Amino acid sequence: MSELKRIGMGTRFSEAAIFNGVVYLAGMVPENGATDIRGQTADVLAQVDQHLASCGSDKTRILRTQIFLTDIADIDVMNEVWDAWVAPGNAPPRATVQAPLANPAWKIEIVVTAAQG
Repeated sequence: MSELKRIGMGTRFSEAAIFNGVVYLAGMVPENGATDIRGQTADVLAQVDQHLASCGSDKTRILRTQIFLTDIADIDVMNEVWDAWVAPGNAPPRATVQAPLANPAWKIEIVVTAAQG
């Protein structure tokens, strides 16, 4: 039986879990809610890079991404940052929806599932 490994576990949730060679990241939110959607998206994608690396994966191994925006009108700017970040030839399946987030300063939250490398 495969081992379930939790990373960055707190009382309420873990930053990541790994099972059967698949990495499940928690929703990544901006560390600085004072920036605009461009800055918040770049912040969150940098966190995704960091967490995937610590779990033995990277953005070329993403299996699925869910993006939550507080204002869907931000999608064009968010897509500019996203398009510059995605590894060429490795655009993952993705869903983007508008949803209220837990902190009103956050404009974006991203959930990623990836294969380990």
